[in-house]
Amino acid sequence: MIESLLVANRGEIARRIIRTARRLGVRAIAVHSEADADLPFVAEADEAVCVGPANPAQSYRNTEAIIAAARSTGAQAIHPGYGFLSENADFARTVEASGLIWVGPGADAISAMGDKINARNLMAAAGVPVAAGTTEPAADLTAAVAGAAEIGYPVMVKAAAGGGGMGMGVAADEAALRTEYDKVRAFAERMFGDGSVLLERYFPRVRHVEVQILGLADGRVLALGERECSVQRRNQKLVEESPSPAVSPELRTRLLAAAVRAGEAVDYRNAGTVECLLDPTTGEFFFLEMNTRLQVEHPVTELVHGIDLVEEQLRVAAGLPPTFDPDALTVHGHAIELRINAEDPKRFLPGPGTISIWVEPTGEGIRVDSGYAEGNTVTPFYDSLMAKLIVHGQDRTEAIARARAAVAAFDLAGPKHNLPFFTDLLENPEFLSGNYDTGIVSRLR
Repeated sequence: MIESLLVANRGEIARRIIRTARRLGVRAIAVHSEADADLPFVAEADEAVCVGPANPAQSYRNTEAIIAAARSTGAQAIHPGYGFLSENADFARTVEASGLIWVGPGADAISAMGDKINARNLMAAAGVPVAAGTTEPAADLTAAVAGAAEIGYPVMVKAAAGGGGMGMGVAADEAALRTEYDKVRAFAERMFGDGSVLLERYFPRVRHVEVQILGLADGRVLALGERECSVQRRNQKLVEESPSPAVSPELRTRLLAAAVRAGEAVDYRNAGTVECLLDPTTGEFFFLEMNTRLQVEHPVTELVHGIDLVEEQLRVAAGLPPTFDPDALTVHGHAIELRINAEDPKRFLPGPGTISIWVEPTGEGIRVDSGYAEGNTVTPFYDSLMAKLIVHGQDRTEAIARARAAVAAFDLAGPKHNLPFFTDLLENPEFLSGNYDTGIVSRLR
């Protein structure tokens, strides 16, 4: 097993990785910005290094500073968490060129899946269902108009280098396409340094379902069940559950098999997620993208499978077999994750501030992965995620009941927060039925 691990991230995911590292006897090293010096993950690490000011470009995305911190502390490996440098192929190559172990998929797989057009084409060649769309970037507005005419309106306009729900727009006709194309292209150039734009068929009513994959050290790719991620605001997830209430045994077999093919197509190692759109009317699913990292919502998979995905990541990176029998995977019960964000519960606009009260719920089937504690300040420099409230029950009904109780018991004051939204959602007939789609949040507001 790896003996020392530098966590190139912050907040709840850094704390989450550190927890597993310390349980395994692995020396855990944190890096942090000046703004995060007082957060729990820094105190809980065996060693911590400040890598720069609050601006992520000067700290958490500062490759030179992070590599220097690894060298100065004698770290053997680097875990990137999610976000920041986690899907940066150049960073992965730099880590390995520095003689360190990269806890993640190979740089080639990251590169292949990072370009959405290349990824779509690779998946189609591998026999993974792909929605109608462009097979090369729409170089200009004329090409975009021609592509949309071939696909048929409405179309989704997407940044080819985007991710995390950013850099997307919907066009119902050519006039809207002209507006969205320019908007998405400008956003992509500003945020990703790549203005390439692709077009895909847009589904007015769709579910977002994803599959957790794990590429083992021996070359096998496993599918560890699916997650339902359709409760979203601005194309970004708020709630995830596993198993998905929309997936039948027959559909699950097809979905998981497609995810394995996707991983095999890029010789995938370590943890990743194959995201798909599911048409609830026809039962068709289509490849959306592959996230070449650990997902925010990984805890629901952990709870229903009884495994620690971070531990499995470390084992793969060390060339070791998994802790479980790949041929005897079973699902136990139902798990739901709620993302507790520092944002208002109606418009979902950020609301940073100092936490004056922070009392986490406890009890059977309740888990909280948090990045903050009472007295900490949620700053405007980073994502608004404060904690993940995860519940597990014998079935979906029990999991929802535990989620209600946990939300009611979570005492939080200071920053704005979205706990009231979850109170409403967990009583909503559409959500309770399990028959919901990505438009459910707009219908609740």
